[in-house]
Amino acid sequence: MSRDFLLEIGCEDIPARMLPGAQTSLKELLEAELKSRGLLSRAAVQTWATPRRLVAYCKEVLPAEADRTDQEIGPPYSVAYDATGNPTRAAQSFARKHNVPLSKLTVVETAKGRYVAVVRHHRGRPARKVLAKVLPSLIGRISFPRSMYWTSPQEMRFIRPIRWLLALYAGEVINFELAGIKSGRFSRGHRLLANRRIAIRRASDYRAQLRRAFVLVDPEERRKKIVQEIPRALRRSPLQAREDKELLDLVVNQTECPTVLRGGFREEFLSLPSEVLVTVMRHHQKYFSVETEKGTVAPHFLTVIDLDRDQGGEIRRGHESVLEARFRDARFFWETDQRQNLAGRIGLLKDIVFQARLGSYANKVKRLVQLSCWLGKNANPPDGRHADIAGRHADIQTIERAASLCKADLTTLLVGEFPELQGVVGGLYARAQGEPQAIATAIAEHYRPLGPDDKIPQTLEGGILALADKIDSLAGCFSVGAVPTGSKDPFALRRAAAGVVRIIVEQELRLDIEKAVRQATATVREQLPDAGSGDPSPAIMSFIEERARYFFREVAGYPYDEVNAVFAAGWDDLTQLKQRLEALHQIRPTPDFEPLAISFKRIRNILEKAGGPAQFARGQTIESLMEAGAERGLYDAFRRLRSQVAALRQAYNYAEALRHIASLRPVVDNYFDVVLVNASDPAVRQNRLTLLAQLLQEFSTIADFSEIVAAPKTRRRTNGTSKNKKQAQGKKKAKS
Repeated sequence: MSRDFLLEIGCEDIPARMLPGAQTSLKELLEAELKSRGLLSRAAVQTWATPRRLVAYCKEVLPAEADRTDQEIGPPYSVAYDATGNPTRAAQSFARKHNVPLSKLTVVETAKGRYVAVVRHHRGRPARKVLAKVLPSLIGRISFPRSMYWTSPQEMRFIRPIRWLLALYAGEVINFELAGIKSGRFSRGHRLLANRRIAIRRASDYRAQLRRAFVLVDPEERRKKIVQEIPRALRRSPLQAREDKELLDLVVNQTECPTVLRGGFREEFLSLPSEVLVTVMRHHQKYFSVETEKGTVAPHFLTVIDLDRDQGGEIRRGHESVLEARFRDARFFWETDQRQNLAGRIGLLKDIVFQARLGSYANKVKRLVQLSCWLGKNANPPDGRHADIAGRHADIQTIERAASLCKADLTTLLVGEFPELQGVVGGLYARAQGEPQAIATAIAEHYRPLGPDDKIPQTLEGGILALADKIDSLAGCFSVGAVPTGSKDPFALRRAAAGVVRIIVEQELRLDIEKAVRQATATVREQLPDAGSGDPSPAIMSFIEERARYFFREVAGYPYDEVNAVFAAGWDDLTQLKQRLEALHQIRPTPDFEPLAISFKRIRNILEKAGGPAQFARGQTIESLMEAGAERGLYDAFRRLRSQVAALRQAYNYAEALRHIASLRPVVDNYFDVVLVNASDPAVRQNRLTLLAQLLQEFSTIADFSEIVAAPKTRRRTNGTSKNKKQAQGKKKAKS
């Protein structure tokens, strides 16, 4: 007999953006509960979601919990019983505490001797009873960004009111009640196409029964249907739908029975910029825009409806009518806004508040002009090594003009109606009003990247202005204490910090981030002396560092210990850091590298125990105190390599510099095999610690090798070295 399990939570429509998280949360909660009770076999829990339901299914749930035995240890036997074997007051108290007669006390052998104990045997409960107890609380713990209360006996909190509960185990109903709703074996079909109760006899038939009732419960099945229907809707034409994964995710989670419809609009609206057309279709109507073979917007759109067909074309005509009304509004705003140029709108920014204590956008623009010009002069190396993608330095006049105009579109009707277009509209208006293309592009790009999947600015001036905007927001908000807390980040500062990292790394800008942050905070204080007390720069740097570590670890995909190693050697220049990280990643597989990393970790540990590396690195090594052989050999190799590594580092040849450092491995191994660092003579001990501290300091400027986590085989190798060292130390002591 099948022992499958099915749960369906039917409710009012859940917002599409919350469905993926809720589906994952249900899976994790249910798997954790079943595993903790020993009910989950090798079959995993599957979860699905539609706007009206969350579903969990497991092909095999074990019939009962495993039997278990609990043991409570009490007093020692010698305390619980007297010499004649009669129970003492201690035994009586222990039995009374656990509500058992004295005859049920057991004597057990432990590592500490004989003790009195209470042993209870528990028979595993049937799976149906366990699930009946677990499911009500589990459903209430499904994670949503926000939830709501409604009147019910349990004062239930959930994203939307629950309307039905289906719960089956081995074909039988799991009986429980939640929010006044009793569980049963009934689901419901599509709200418009099959709005009726559906009796589910077997969990294995559930999806097929729902499919016949026009409900595709699996989001991937709905996605596949939409993807297959899009080209069919455009058949007999050379058109193609604009790829949009985010919009596809949205419409998948807005529907239970998705069907793709093709609509059109009058060609006269193509006179509007394509950015405006696409934004109106995408953000406001949730339509896929359609493009010609040349990539220009075509007078068509695709919409996904939650029905099986459009009988007579009435739905299509309704969508076309709504879209044309939107386009008429957009054209009116476009034409009306053009009556005043961007420069004339700058004064209006004083009436738009950026942040209560930081003042208006007019204040922000003044800061942006100063900061972006400073960045334009300092975001390239003096030798021009990483000057811009096009091989030139930033044009300061372009940056200054773009910075002064970049927020002016916030005063326009078009941005007021379509806020998603801020920045883009500014660039379009700048170009239409005769500003140079470089200025228009910088304005259009300065909000980028808007998220992890968004492109960074493609021009140097756009990148500089985007950096200035984000760093100013960080400096300003941290200055007045408006910092992110938990899930709250009203000024999108995490996104701003991530954008700073991506722009610098992907545009390969050479910029001292700490100097830029201090420049930004100084500009805030200069303009608003009462903005706040204390220096927020360290907190801002820590905030950016957190985003930078995440980027290199999770986005770029470098191992965590390599990321830790290069950050420990300094991270204020992210382009240089990326080069160091890549060099470290390349050199790590070489035979000498990880054993040397272990030696460096050992050096650091020795110095930390002696008072810290900094204490000894400032000292001077005295050659006359060095022994010939291993000690002198390390000193000579260190002096020889120091200048070579410094020259390679100066030339940004980090990989070759690391190869030179790795070549020290046999010299360092020999040193630790023979030399006793903690010598009895204080002067000799000081001299040896000084040499090790200087070695560590000099060769940790690319990466701190002590952060590298060695592979197991390398660790075994080190144990041998440690044994040799102990033998050598024993010989030295015997000799002395």
